[in-house]
Amino acid sequence: MKKLIVLISIFLLVFSNLEISYADVAGLVPCKDSIKFNKRLKSSVKKLESRLNKYQAETPPAIALQKQIDKTKVRFQKYSNSGVLCGTDGLPHLITDGRWNHAGEFMIPGLLFLYITGWIGWVGRSYLQAISSTSKPVEKEIIIDVPLALKFSLSGFIWPLAAIQEFTSGKLLVSNNDITVSPR
Repeated sequence: MKKLIVLISIFLLVFSNLEISYADVAGLVPCKDSIKFNKRLKSSVKKLESRLNKYQAETPPAIALQKQIDKTKVRFQKYSNSGVLCGTDGLPHLITDGRWNHAGEFMIPGLLFLYITGWIGWVGRSYLQAISSTSKPVEKEIIIDVPLALKFSLSGFIWPLAAIQEFTSGKLLVSNNDITVSPR
């Protein structure tokens, strides 16, 4: 009986002080519900509008400021609609803990970045391997053979499959005997 009372007491202590949070991450709330986020929007627009009032309508500075006001409102609206979470500072925060409901914030752009950098590296590696058998490889490193480079660039999108194929065939890695080590 005492254990049950202790468990109920702990349960009430823990859950009585919880705030409802959509994020369940460090007290972050959706930006559309954040008071400070909305204050930042109003403050930014107010500053731009005070600058706008110094110019006559339809003058180039007034038009530029009006465009900047519109862009600011659109930017804040996109953050509000995207479901990004804001902190107590009113700024959007990215959640990078691997949850699928936040994949669009970091994981998907991160994987896309890795894919593109891998593509660039694979194409560069393939180009260097191809020109190494020519009569003047150093010259082709300095003055790029554009048709050859384009050929590798266009076929480089399948680099993950090509890398797996080279790894399984043993062409991707060299043996330890072929790696030079400086004497100590």
